[in-house]
Amino acid sequence: MTDAPGSDEAPGAGGPAPLAPGVSAALRDAYRSEWARVVATLIRVTGDWDVAEEAAAGAFERAAQAWPRDGVPRTPGAWLTTAARNLALDRLRRRGVERGKVLEWMAMQELEGHGDGPPDPADVVAEPSPEWDDRLRLVFTCAHPALPMESRVALTLRTVGGLETGEIARAFLVPEPTMGQRISRAKRKIRNAAIPYRVPTPDLLPERLDGVLAVLYLIANEGYLASHGDALQRLDLAAEAIRLTRLVVALLPDADEARALLAMMLLQHARSAARVDAAGDLVPLPEQDRSRWDAAEIAEGLALLDGGTAGAGDAPPGPYRLQAEIQAAHAVARSADETDWAAIAARYDALAMLADSPFVALNRAIARGLAFGARHGLDDLALLEASGRLEGYHLLPAAQADLLRRLGEADAAAARYRDAIALAPTAPERRFLERRLAELGPTHPAD
Repeated sequence: MTDAPGSDEAPGAGGPAPLAPGVSAALRDAYRSEWARVVATLIRVTGDWDVAEEAAAGAFERAAQAWPRDGVPRTPGAWLTTAARNLALDRLRRRGVERGKVLEWMAMQELEGHGDGPPDPADVVAEPSPEWDDRLRLVFTCAHPALPMESRVALTLRTVGGLETGEIARAFLVPEPTMGQRISRAKRKIRNAAIPYRVPTPDLLPERLDGVLAVLYLIANEGYLASHGDALQRLDLAAEAIRLTRLVVALLPDADEARALLAMMLLQHARSAARVDAAGDLVPLPEQDRSRWDAAEIAEGLALLDGGTAGAGDAPPGPYRLQAEIQAAHAVARSADETDWAAIAARYDALAMLADSPFVALNRAIARGLAFGARHGLDDLALLEASGRLEGYHLLPAAQADLLRRLGEADAAAARYRDAIALAPTAPERRFLERRLAELGPTHPAD
């Protein structure tokens, strides 16, 4: 086991040692679990987003050199935070124009009782208090209303989720340079507008809540259904979204929409183990082994909904409560055949009244097709397709293919499955669609 690195630690003269599988896995796990924590801590102590990300990246490079030689440290997060902190301090000291910032940093540490140097990062790990959690500060800063929503999401996924710029660009169907510029503009905006890096004071929390919940919702979505890659789910992102939303609920226990969002995430996450088979392939909801659903997460999600106040009196349910109620309808059904699709369709009707979203329209059409007959769903999907709002999105032809399959229109279903396969962003989804296409039989030629 190694101690935390010093600021003058240098790479080995012979270059980095080959990574053993255990070290490689430790680095990968550390990146997933610690990137945001390291970046968030460095932003707090330096106030400089670019320095924080550069130092965090440098710390991981040092880890790739040191861990094969010295062993994986007992607390990788503390090791990485210390390494990144020292790298950041070195960078700031080398910049003469930044001398004031270094002095400010030192003064801040002294005021906080760390006059002998920066705080021990192990303390950061050991004190999960929502009042000071650096990642929660980061979420509220990234979700500041001065930033456009698209920038809030991109910046949060980059800094909190640890996604690369290219990954975020693919998730939102924009070129990577465009996404890079969007993230850079957001950082400049935070710096130039002096947006504070902190959780807002209690009187400002309610008005900031919608933006934060929207960002957490999108992170959870990326965790539930990855936008690209070899895995169907990003469980690390899903877990982080749940963790951060728990902190928000702890700060605002009476915020029904925050509780509902947490409920929705838990009810979705409860099915994670059953959503993929041993090969990592997608298992659709009707075919899932419901005994593998996480009963504790379902119970917690349902309790959060029962303990809410939305729908009482004249207050209509908000979008997260409606989506949580949809997930609850799936969670309480003892089998796929017992799913109350009419109730789910009604929730999507209500959602469509709240937001003009093509994704809501897509899910509403599927629910109506399963509740009232496949032709109803296909009619709705035809209107959505004609609008062009989901052009290039694979789940539109996939939904059409499924409803056509249920009607026995195999040739038409096969054509739409082929379209969906060509657009599917992840390997598990492609394999699932290919399996569905094969199930139609060999007598249906390609277009």
